[in-house]
Amino acid sequence: MNMDNLTERQKTLLLLIIRDYIESAQPVGSKRLAEHYRLGLSAATIRNEMAALTDMGYLRQPHTSAGRVPSEEGYRYFVGEMIQNAELPETVRRSISHQFHQSRPDMDQWMTLAASILANQSQVVSVVTAPHVKQANYKHVELISTQGRQVLMVLVMAGGEVSQQILTLAEPVPQERLSQTASHLNALLAGLTVDAISHLPICPDALDQDILLLILQDIRRAAASLSGEIYMGGLTNVLGKPEFGESEDAKRALKFFEEPSTMQDLLARTTTNNNTDGLQVLIGGEGEWEELRQCSMVIARYGVPGMATGTLGVLGPMRMSYARTIPTVRYVAGLLGNLVNDGIASE
Repeated sequence: MNMDNLTERQKTLLLLIIRDYIESAQPVGSKRLAEHYRLGLSAATIRNEMAALTDMGYLRQPHTSAGRVPSEEGYRYFVGEMIQNAELPETVRRSISHQFHQSRPDMDQWMTLAASILANQSQVVSVVTAPHVKQANYKHVELISTQGRQVLMVLVMAGGEVSQQILTLAEPVPQERLSQTASHLNALLAGLTVDAISHLPICPDALDQDILLLILQDIRRAAASLSGEIYMGGLTNVLGKPEFGESEDAKRALKFFEEPSTMQDLLARTTTNNNTDGLQVLIGGEGEWEELRQCSMVIARYGVPGMATGTLGVLGPMRMSYARTIPTVRYVAGLLGNLVNDGIASE
């Protein structure tokens, strides 16, 4: 559909109708437009333009209502405007940034926080996948004596993943000796991948070798458990939306949201071809996902291409606040990408 065919007046009316419908969830009529907006147009003129927009496929008339609601094509036009122009207020950006920088440098906490922020800001369902790490790279380890033979091992990997576990050694080891072992291993392993570590020669020192094997196991376990894990939030946000109480389509969409393997497949397929700074908007399932024909998704990739990347976004009814959701998804993706990048760069 060629949007250049729209006159400036038709574009203005279309944007007003979509904004009004997003806020009210009620079909928008010519009388409401004439009374609530200073357009300098009569209700009859507005009605004629709305009829033309309906004929062109940007609006539709539900049931016997005199008002109109946006079609999928109408939403796509609206989103095209929002992608270029929507911005988050500075106060909101500062608040989101502050929350991330107040959190511990831990990948699991970052994922949980991102899902929470996206759900709260968008008031729909949020979804975040942990970064898929091409290769898990070692950053550093700390060994802290606790009591007797027990030692706390804190392992940090490039990308920000942090793992903590209590080790029980064969015999008590003083803190000074543990610190020496950690220092030696940090110098030996800095920046190495799992494969590179597994091919190292056996350490002559027995304690060094024992800790090295535990580090190798922990990196493999952490990489396997985090990569691709899905974090979601805000499912209750959509349950109160009018669209999600009136149709079987909406109920199918909710089940779709709750199926991890389906979500992983959807996110993997929709982020292979990125555009507009890596942000994509899918409306009505884009003809591929029948369960999402009542829904929209705003998704973006984050991370360091070729090293560690994940996906985040929101899912909700087509009548979502794109003006707030699009810049929120873009901003959180940028923040999360910077955190992952800093973790890799500071190894």
